[in-house]
Amino acid sequence: MSDTTSTTGAQGAPEAADALPGQAVDTPLAVEVAAETRAYLETVTHVAAGDGGGAAISLLHLALSRILATGARLGAQRDVVPSDRFEPDTGPDDDMDPLRLGLASALGEQDAYVETIDPQLQDEVALGSIADDLASVAAEVAHGLRHLESGRVAEALWWWQYTYLATWGQRGAAAQRALVSLMAHDRLDVDADVAGEAEFDALHAG
Repeated sequence: MSDTTSTTGAQGAPEAADALPGQAVDTPLAVEVAAETRAYLETVTHVAAGDGGGAAISLLHLALSRILATGARLGAQRDVVPSDRFEPDTGPDDDMDPLRLGLASALGEQDAYVETIDPQLQDEVALGSIADDLASVAAEVAHGLRHLESGRVAEALWWWQYTYLATWGQRGAAAQRALVSLMAHDRLDVDADVAGEAEFDALHAG
């Protein structure tokens, strides 16, 4: 698919020339998605480098919540249809293995979880990996970012929207549920001895 012509707006955002005739391209939305994409990539890279410390789970939860909220906006939009039939080549995709391995190391035993493969069609469960899911989301949104940085706004929005519905929205949602579960257990689970002492004190109070 051949490249399309684009210009740069006053704020540095590319103006699209690759939409269908009469189809408005939401450039401000594309710029917002790009900003959230960069923020997500920065956070997961930060945690994968081992810089998250004891806040790693919370940082990942917040970053994933934000990018999923952005994806929800994309999913609620009418379908974006770029003018060209074939996706332009964006060059080689980023190698996400270092990110994946770094996240797995940061999460340790907390990385694995159990999920329902398709809650609408079957009740089969399988093992999941938060690190794999976060890296998968990173790969998809980074790919769309390269389209935008090449001036292909409609192509970027199409990619982000399509892959949100097809892949990274579901992978992100599964990882998000696992992260919330980890946070809940960490904050709400009480040691049996501590609970027993509290119950004893309550029964004998006064």
